[in-house]
Amino acid sequence: MNDRALRILEYPKIIEKLVGYAGSPMGKDKCRALVPSSDISEILKSQMETTDALTRVYKKGSLSFSGMYDIRGSLLRLKVGASLGMVELLNIAKALDVALRVKTYGRRETDDETRDSLDPMFALIEPLSNLSREIRRCILDEETVADDASSALKNIRRQIRLTNDRIHTQLNSMVTSQSVGSRLQDNVVTMRGGRYCLPVKAEYRSQVPGLIHDQSSSGSTLFIEPMAIVKLNNDLSELAAKEKAEIERILQDLSAQAAESAPALEQNTSVLTELDFIFARASLSRSYKGSEPRFNENGYINLKKARHPLLDRNKVVPIDICMGKDFKMLIITGPNTGGKTVSLKTVGLLTLMGQSGLHIPAFENSE
Repeated sequence: MNDRALRILEYPKIIEKLVGYAGSPMGKDKCRALVPSSDISEILKSQMETTDALTRVYKKGSLSFSGMYDIRGSLLRLKVGASLGMVELLNIAKALDVALRVKTYGRRETDDETRDSLDPMFALIEPLSNLSREIRRCILDEETVADDASSALKNIRRQIRLTNDRIHTQLNSMVTSQSVGSRLQDNVVTMRGGRYCLPVKAEYRSQVPGLIHDQSSSGSTLFIEPMAIVKLNNDLSELAAKEKAEIERILQDLSAQAAESAPALEQNTSVLTELDFIFARASLSRSYKGSEPRFNENGYINLKKARHPLLDRNKVVPIDICMGKDFKMLIITGPNTGGKTVSLKTVGLLTLMGQSGLHIPAFENSE
């Protein structure tokens, strides 16, 4: 297709509008890549899909694909046995939420309802509810694995809480004691390098036995880990390492479950992207009250009450244009700003839109 012709007829502006109606990154990419086709069978198939989607929208309301993340990179990583992170696994769960929503939308209320071209696509979607529930049971948000993700993790975290409580109890008693409290820069407990410390005045360093981990920029304060809690801090470090290892094991297990469902996840991604693209076309049609154009291979045009889709629908003057049957030439005359260029662009742009599977802003049976 001639890029200059597309630009002059403002086809890219139609694509911009179409992209705005897609809900997923993949759907938007597919909209951006849309170009007119010269294959009549492909055109008719696309027009049928747009019409069927629009019929569903008028009957059931709009279908949202928002929340559909691009998980194709994660699926590639699963194929090579990689373990996914919390964000990636949550994105899979969110994609499955969309799959369930779309699957539910696509269900027929009765078995004897008339089928359409979109039914086979809706039938291919697998919500994988068990996988989605398991991911959400184990992962609370992008940075947190739930305590109940495993009994081992729950036990480790209980030990961490108990150890933390013991450390704070000992440190608080030191802070409030006369022997130590008077030698502190501030009566607070602080952390340095993952170890609990006390801010001791430099001149009292020998009177508070422990390990020095840091000092203030002025050198007047030393951050000392009292010997009384060194073992507890060591225990806490060991527990933190165990917690990390258990979280990694949980993520590996979830990734293995996702890997088993990778073919279904790939199929979902492909089908949902296509449906997002189709329903974006339907929403665009709805925005300007479009209709499905008829096509012929005999070189004639018959547009009824056609409107330029980029002009205000309430102000634009509809036009009827018929040529190619009884006559092959049409002369358009009139004063400046009389609508000659708009009329020509309307014919050209609506032709491009029709060949792209988009409805046109004209009366039904325009051809």
